[in-house]
Amino acid sequence: MRKVFKIEVDCANCARKVEEALSKIDGVQEVRVNFMTQKMTLTADDARFDAILKECAQAGRRVEKDFCILG
Repeated sequence: MRKVFKIEVDCANCARKVEEALSKIDGVQEVRVNFMTQKMTLTADDARFDAILKECAQAGRRVEKDFCILG
């Protein structure tokens, strides 16, 4: 499943760090974090998508305290 989410991230460097961290999560097939558009595109395992999204939110905040998935 592939979905696009509105996010909050402070800078391009932070977006890159978050993207790297999220790509390592089990079940994530592809993730793109775009600072300019403030959007994240997540492609992940359909059966666990909601759990993976929750993991992404937590991992993103560990890397960048102001990271937030808005919906």
